Amino acid sequence: MHVDVFAQSESEVRYYCRKLPNLLSSGRGALVRDVAGNTFVDFISGCGALNYGHNHAKIKRAAIEHLSSDGILAGLDFHTDAKLRFLETFRDIILKPRGLRYKLQFPGPTGANCVEAAIKLARKVTGRSAVVAFTNAFHGMSTGALALTGSWAARRASAPVLGDVIRLPFDGYRGAGVPDLERFEAMANDPSGGIEPIAAIIVEVVQGEGGLNVATTAWLRALSALTARLGALLIVDDIQAGCGRTGTFFSFERAEIVPDVVCLAKSIGGSGLPMSLLLLKPEHDVWSPGEHNGTFRGNGLAFATAAAAIGLWEDGEMSILPTNAALLTSWIDGMTSEFGRSVQPKGIGMMQGLEFFDPHNADRVHRAAIARGVIVECGGPHDEVLKIMAPLNIEPNLFADGLDRVATAIREVLASPGRRPSTISSSSERNEAPLDPYDDSRDPVCGSELPHAVT
Repeated sequence: MHVDVFAQSESEVRYYCRKLPNLLSSGRGALVRDVAGNTFVDFISGCGALNYGHNHAKIKRAAIEHLSSDGILAGLDFHTDAKLRFLETFRDIILKPRGLRYKLQFPGPTGANCVEAAIKLARKVTGRSAVVAFTNAFHGMSTGALALTGSWAARRASAPVLGDVIRLPFDGYRGAGVPDLERFEAMANDPSGGIEPIAAIIVEVVQGEGGLNVATTAWLRALSALTARLGALLIVDDIQAGCGRTGTFFSFERAEIVPDVVCLAKSIGGSGLPMSLLLLKPEHDVWSPGEHNGTFRGNGLAFATAAAAIGLWEDGEMSILPTNAALLTSWIDGMTSEFGRSVQPKGIGMMQGLEFFDPHNADRVHRAAIARGVIVECGGPHDEVLKIMAPLNIEPNLFADGLDRVATAIREVLASPGRRPSTISSSSERNEAPLDPYDDSRDPVCGSELPHAVT
């Protein structure tokens, strides 16, 4: 059985496959298929790396054209036509309409690479070393990014080498708010306050892995102003919350602030291809040539797909985003109204979920949802938050169908505390599988039965 091969050959660190051990083979839009013909609605979207769904036709076409024309694949930081198209597209569609003057740096293929570069840059700009990060933050698993991450489970293996970080409570953490920022500023300005000079403050406007915690506009504006007064750089980690996930392309737009540095990755590549992007104000571009580099910072195929993805923001396809966000908000409100003693709403835009007062119920709902053909995950310090992160452009009918299935899972779990949700198996219990939104023939996808997880 394929599970045995993975168990014998792959490290114990593997995670998602333990929740869904099926052998996945293909994906299109918000649907994923396995080799047995089961179809799942994808409410994970590659942890935010697939905001536009699997194998979007326009993005896939850009990849095929780049490959078929022998386009440069590993370009280092040479000038390539693929990079030029991306730079121009991003400038004209994203930056200019928002009045942003950022310069772009390609630090390497992952979000952690981007965070490492941002911190390194801030320390060079300011000549200081201390960085402020927040409770429940997640910024990556390499040493510098891990030092900023709040999770002890992630940090413990490297704890002895993680330093130069000051931890503050995120907005709303145990009642924390603007007064806590004011207290910190007073300590930082007090010669006896015990605070080292600050190089940067790094923040996620919405903490994805931390439990869908949303910073308020007032708190973000106060944080931005405080950072400037301290002579530090404000870094917004938009790796998961960016590229439209919160309703606007950048998560910080609603607060009307302009960070000194912005970290983008995940969906910036458009199709799940590795790519990260550092945005920095021109006055902070103090790098010497070659001072920060990386072999895979010039992923030509990712440049091609990234430009195609950014084009979706101009051609009208992303106009579906407010409709889908409203649908998700309405569903969250309905679940909260129905089960208010057991759950509370979390998140914003297309990055929302339900926090279960009993974390075990979140896990049970997650498993029951997979049994009903919907791939979801949990987040937060105790995995107590069920996260709904469907592709931004998912068909509303398909989105509603997937949400209905999750609602059924919630009702089963909360109506039967302590009982493990059963996998649907009899034909009388199954629904019709969703139609593929990108299939012009409109034929049923992989048959008409609701899929179930392999156990």
